[in-house]
Amino acid sequence: MNLTEQQIKSIQNKIVKVKKALTSDKRRWGGFYDDSRGLRYLPPQYYLKLQDYSGALRYFNWFNKKFPDDSGYPDFLFEWVITLFYKGKIKEAEQKAITAHLSNKYYFNKFFNKPTLRTQEKHFSNWETSEMIDFVYSSTQEQFSEFARWLEQFVASEKFATLVLKYNELEKQLSKEDTVFGRSEIRSQMNKIQYGE
Repeated sequence: MNLTEQQIKSIQNKIVKVKKALTSDKRRWGGFYDDSRGLRYLPPQYYLKLQDYSGALRYFNWFNKKFPDDSGYPDFLFEWVITLFYKGKIKEAEQKAITAHLSNKYYFNKFFNKPTLRTQEKHFSNWETSEMIDFVYSSTQEQFSEFARWLEQFVASEKFATLVLKYNELEKQLSKEDTVFGRSEIRSQMNKIQYGE
C-alpha cells in the first residue's frame, strides 16, 4: 500500500501523540505507568502501516523494559512477530509466534483467511476466544506476502506442532489438577512453552 505524504505525516503524528500521552501518564503517577486506556498497545500498528520495522522493534524493546510483566494482547503479539521477522530475527520470531498463537489459537486461521471454527475447549482468558479476533492483517496483503510464506511454513513445522501439542496436553492436565503445587508446576511448564522462559 502506497501512502501519500499526508497519510505518512498523519500516522507519524499519531505515534508522537501516544508517546506524549504515555510520558504524561508516567509523570502523573510519579514515575510509574497506569495507562488504563491501553495506549501502549497502539504504536506497533502505526509503525507497520509505515513499514517502519526498525521503529517498531525499538518500540517493542522499550515496551519490554517498561512493561516486563505485560503479556500483551494477541494482535499486539502478532504485530511483534511480523516486526521480528522483517528485522531478520527469525529465532525470536518463532518464539513470539508460539506466544501469539497460544494467546489466541484462532488468529493464524484469521490471517490465512481460513474458517475459524469455535471449539468446546475451555478458555483461561477472554482473549483466547474467536470473538476477540478483529484485526486488519491478512496473508493476501502484498506487504506481508514474504511473512505469510514464512509463517505458513513455521506453523506446518514439526517444532511448532510438537510445542502446541505439549501445551494442549498441559492445559488439559491443568483443568483436572486440584492442588496448588500441582497447578503451579503445570503453569510453569506452560509458560516455558508459551514465553520461552
